[in-house]
Amino acid sequence: MSPRSLTQAEAEQRAALIAVDRYDIALDFTELPTGPAVTCVSTVTFTCREPGAATFADCVAPVVSATLNGEPLPEAEGGRIALTDLAQHNTLRVETRQTDTSDGPGVHKSVDPADGEVYVWTTFAPDEARYLFACFDQPDLKAPHAFTVTAPDQWTVTSNSGDPEIHELAGVRIWAFPDTPTLATYNTVVNAGPLHEIRREAGGHDLGLFCRRSLASSLDRDADQIFTVTEQGLAFFADVFGMPFPQRKYDQVFMPDFGGAMENWGCVTWEDTFLRRSEPTPAEQEILAVVLLHELSHMWFGNIVTMRWWDDLWLNEAFAEFACYWAAERATRHTDARVGMLASDKLVAYLADQGPMSHPIRQPMRDVAEAASIFDAITYPKGAAVLYQLMTYVGEEQFVAGMKKYFARHAWGSTTLQDLTDALAETSGRDLDAWRAGWLETAGTDRFTFDGRTLTGSGPAGPPRPQVLAVGAYDRGPKGLIRKALVRVEVQQEQTPVPLPAGADLYLVNDDDLTFATTRPSATDRPVLIDGAGGLPAPVSRGVAVATVWDMLTNGEATPAETVRCVASVLAVETADTVIEPYLRLAGDAAELWAGDADRPALMSEFFALCTRLAEQPARRLVALRGLARSAPDLDAVAMLQSGADIDLEWRLLTRKAELGGDTRAEADDLLKRDPDPDAGHRALAVRAARPDAAEKSAMWQMLAVDRAVPISAMRAVTTAFWRPGQDEILSGFGESYLTQLPTFARGGMIPSMVYPGRLLPRFGITPDFLTRAEEVAAGTAPVVRQTVLEYADEVRRMLRSRRA
Repeated sequence: MSPRSLTQAEAEQRAALIAVDRYDIALDFTELPTGPAVTCVSTVTFTCREPGAATFADCVAPVVSATLNGEPLPEAEGGRIALTDLAQHNTLRVETRQTDTSDGPGVHKSVDPADGEVYVWTTFAPDEARYLFACFDQPDLKAPHAFTVTAPDQWTVTSNSGDPEIHELAGVRIWAFPDTPTLATYNTVVNAGPLHEIRREAGGHDLGLFCRRSLASSLDRDADQIFTVTEQGLAFFADVFGMPFPQRKYDQVFMPDFGGAMENWGCVTWEDTFLRRSEPTPAEQEILAVVLLHELSHMWFGNIVTMRWWDDLWLNEAFAEFACYWAAERATRHTDARVGMLASDKLVAYLADQGPMSHPIRQPMRDVAEAASIFDAITYPKGAAVLYQLMTYVGEEQFVAGMKKYFARHAWGSTTLQDLTDALAETSGRDLDAWRAGWLETAGTDRFTFDGRTLTGSGPAGPPRPQVLAVGAYDRGPKGLIRKALVRVEVQQEQTPVPLPAGADLYLVNDDDLTFATTRPSATDRPVLIDGAGGLPAPVSRGVAVATVWDMLTNGEATPAETVRCVASVLAVETADTVIEPYLRLAGDAAELWAGDADRPALMSEFFALCTRLAEQPARRLVALRGLARSAPDLDAVAMLQSGADIDLEWRLLTRKAELGGDTRAEADDLLKRDPDPDAGHRALAVRAARPDAAEKSAMWQMLAVDRAVPISAMRAVTTAFWRPGQDEILSGFGESYLTQLPTFARGGMIPSMVYPGRLLPRFGITPDFLTRAEEVAAGTAPVVRQTVLEYADEVRRMLRSRRA
């Protein structure tokens, strides 16, 4: 029987009946060097408010034995162990043996291809702790956890609370960690393996960094940056939340095969591709910083205060996404971080919020399976932008005061949206009911236009939401556009007068990017916005212009050629190094993915010329060379770029050479021998995937979709190389293969269920009815798979419309 998903009604009933005193969890990793098994003994002590009542514990891991108050329990059914005739005080003891550690949820064993060393990590969001140990797997049943881990004697083990007692035995060590604070099960963690470790004292905290041994040089290179941003983030959040991080030790562990990063209390787990194998670009350094700050902010929003149920997931994720950019701008050197968000994730959110998978930021969640489907662009970047708008709406000083009140009231407890809005309403003196209904409980995007005198807005179902935004007036000057005036207005109705000078050469709506809303230029402003966006004097204003034109492209109101011109005008003058790379990605995507066959060659040539000009600037040369590798028009251009290329660029150029039909086998084999990256084999797979060869494509599809032999962290690079324009005939059969595999993509937990259906969805070589058929098949799958297919199918439909225009 498949494991059942916990419903909100069941969670509320269980929380009303029981309270968890503590978890004592003993894990045995000693078989992992040679086998797949993890043995676990979970001892849960809990009280029951109605002795004699019944409930259930969650446990999907195979059960060896289970007792309640010393009495044996029946076998688990559907991932649940029935608990009957409860006493006032109860002890549940369950021994499990999990052998699905290669691609199952909850716990994962990874073998480093560089040296054969074994590493293991756990990750439990949203309800995957039950795949390793018996528990009450819901966010509001918080309790202290004590982990005891038996591991090979050469391994290091990390967990939430740090400072374990370590006992040496023959060939093994036992790591006994002290109790965690009161945590939800999904915020706990154990990582282990022969880890490389770096420690530093900073700001009164003991900071630790870990990675596999084969990546020690990359971690050593980046350690100063990571420690610095961590110290800055700890100080910033302690100040604005009115509560220092209460634990001395804070560890960050970079692990292979992990997807993204996870905010485990005091011990964040990272995907180790964040440790770049070549010198990081400015954008990559900024991404590392904002992800670090996102996970760090979760120590408060998610760990110290936890949402009661998954309908308030945004209280965790949207707030953390907002807070990381807030902290980056105010406390670190990444002062243009919000512009980087506007050039990347916010554009994804605008597209998603205008498509079939749009949903309110806060919405009812019948069960956890539904909750897993909203770890998406609406919850994250839209939610972050909406919270930035909220801070603008109530004022930053009042916002900070409300945050401090919120944490003072609810530390170590569980909350709902009402608790947060109550605190902010009290400190700001504003009635937030209309704001809450419009922004958090209504799907869709507002749209604004400006005619020189009046700002006109519309919302998803009538007037725009209540919000504060700015309109800038610009005139042409000898060195570009000069801002004559900037007016902030509070919108409460469809039309809002804006006192700006008449006759400006450009009016920029949502200047300074204060809100989440799409805009459209007037007929006179349109050519200035498209061809003269580079004349705007500030990175954020240029970013708003690019975002507007990109949104016009995705809605069929601007051509790929216009989009490339707009982005090129900005790149010619951009002062913020961190947005050069995302802007180049946008220009390349417009030329390669959104342009039709007739227009693509000329636009790719224009993109190649743009990258050539940027490569003449030393600070932009690295990212420009990556763009040149993407767009090299022929094998001669590839050969020219190969001269003096570093290893990272060599792989990019080999992938392009393979796509152009060049023979790359000998070069790829040679580069694979020279590349010290332990995961260089994944880059060799991308070279193979790019070849316009039917047999090679079939072999790669087998590895990607059927055998799942490509790790999550490498899926983007390999699938991008697989789906290439101009290879439609070779790719034409993979749409049917995708439909066959689609029902299997829910296997392995939440992250794989998002990655596989999205990255494997065909971009080229599909029949006119394919996307509709994919949506029909997805309708019968898990919610997270269904939502992912809807999101990506909508984007591909828009691309196809643009290619035909």
